[in-house]
Amino acid sequence: MRILYAIQGTGNGHLTRAMEMVPSLKQRAEVDVLLSGTQADLHLPFSVQYRLHGLSFVFGKSGGVDLWKTFLRSRVLKLIAEINSLPVSDYDIVVSDFEPVSAWACNLRDKECVGLSHQVAVLDRHAPKPTEVDPLGRFILKNYAPSAINLGYHFQPYGKNIFTPIIRKEIREAAVSDEGHYTVYLPAYDDTRLINFLSRFPKVRWQVFSKHNSQSRRVGNIEIHPIDGGRFVKSMAASSGVLSGAGFETPSEALFLGKKLLVVPMKNQYEQHLNAVALEEMGVPVVKSLKPENEGQIEDWLAHGTIIPVHYPDQTQEIADLILKTKNPW
Repeated sequence: MRILYAIQGTGNGHLTRAMEMVPSLKQRAEVDVLLSGTQADLHLPFSVQYRLHGLSFVFGKSGGVDLWKTFLRSRVLKLIAEINSLPVSDYDIVVSDFEPVSAWACNLRDKECVGLSHQVAVLDRHAPKPTEVDPLGRFILKNYAPSAINLGYHFQPYGKNIFTPIIRKEIREAAVSDEGHYTVYLPAYDDTRLINFLSRFPKVRWQVFSKHNSQSRRVGNIEIHPIDGGRFVKSMAASSGVLSGAGFETPSEALFLGKKLLVVPMKNQYEQHLNAVALEEMGVPVVKSLKPENEGQIEDWLAHGTIIPVHYPDQTQEIADLILKTKNPW
């Protein structure tokens, strides 16, 4: 059996899931890997057969997705060419972790695509939703990478075929401690904005991991480091708490490690606002932005924030076997 496993390269969450799912699938089948997008920072520990431009969302520097840069880098004609040339018919199963080229190639060839992502889970009717509707955001989530068969991951198993997060091996095996610092991952903010805001808390030791910096440096009580998977895991495992965007992977890992968590959803990113609602229901505090008026909420979290208990068993092989059962096991 031949499988095409397609990964969205915006952010690192899709890649960390692939690091667990692809080896599990390779135990049962021949697997080719596709990676599209321009915003990933991690190195995959297996060969990639297709590296495509795809369609990436570009992180801004002031708390959200940069819609203008996203548009400028979209290269629609190249995207169409990639969709038309991808040989999805050569594969028995195509799995898309919110990857648009593979999903649309299947859609246009009337081939079933297995959507294996967090995004399909947040759209499930049982998953938490904000009271304020975002029609455009929902439209993008639903049509960016359409799939006929859906398996999803979420912070809780809200519905059928929704699993708890895939936690990578490095996190599961990390030595957990509390060395007193706070780990920060807010890729939609540049270093200057983060330094200006975090310096308001001079007694706190911050370890910031930045997409906008290629060298480590220290500014007062703030350490700035470039994205480094191993260093980030060690920082988070040894932290007192984690301040992050309302993505999926980092909050899931922080919760698994038993760290108190506070999230700041990205602007212009509907998925993160859906995540924020789910996390808030679980008891995780949510701050709208890094603005002075929200300083009190962060002070309260630093002083009184609590750990939210979760149970995230390893379901990787179970999901892999479910994919391989038939063309449509449901």
